[in-house]
Amino acid sequence: MKLTIRMDDISPDMDWEKFLAFKALLDANGVKPLIGVVPDNQDENLHRADSQNDFWGYIKELQENGWIIALHGFRHVYTTKRGGLFPLNHFSEFAGISLEKQKSMLKQGNEILKNHGIETDIFMAPAHSYDRNTLLALRDIGYTKLTDGFGNSPYKWKGMTFYPISFLQSRSFKKKTGITTLVVHTNELHKTDLERYQKLFESHKQELRSYGEYLKEPVKNRSALGHLGEYMLAAAKHYLVKLKG
Repeated sequence: MKLTIRMDDISPDMDWEKFLAFKALLDANGVKPLIGVVPDNQDENLHRADSQNDFWGYIKELQENGWIIALHGFRHVYTTKRGGLFPLNHFSEFAGISLEKQKSMLKQGNEILKNHGIETDIFMAPAHSYDRNTLLALRDIGYTKLTDGFGNSPYKWKGMTFYPISFLQSRSFKKKTGITTLVVHTNELHKTDLERYQKLFESHKQELRSYGEYLKEPVKNRSALGHLGEYMLAAAKHYLVKLKG
């Protein structure tokens, strides 16, 4: 199975030391990831360091060098306890909010990116949680892609193209087919995590792909039954993680 990388919670005040340490791993393996940029970070849990004044210029430079940018919500503040259509978590910045309110939030977030010269049509939902209104609002403002869901290839559903993430970070993906995305929160990485990723990248060097290659993969249609199966898998994973916690 081919592997791509997405990095969540990118903001001016993220943990830059951890971000750059993981970036060094990606650079060493020639991998250009998808990064979810929070336009107006108001989440206290994401305030990890002093804000970098040249943040937006740096993000623009990464994009020009082949990194793919996603709109990662608006302020990354959870306002509801809804799991939405992909219930890995039962809290959300968007799910459960009216269509007009969601559209306003997404437009504001998108305008912040545009004002810094960053164009994208890919959405990354905070906490993986979104609902039908989110998808309608995204389509209304010109977004066509969303990084979430389970599966081994991109699929179309509700007028959007979904690029699935990995259900589990297995020890080996070599015997599996298709393509998926490993989700990485660099703010939360410890030394042991970096060592684990280094070993994973070394053992799967032939499987690693830049995210831009994922966007060129053939897109399949997802049936209602297929989405029901995905929903049940997400709900099951939520409760498994809850039990372990």
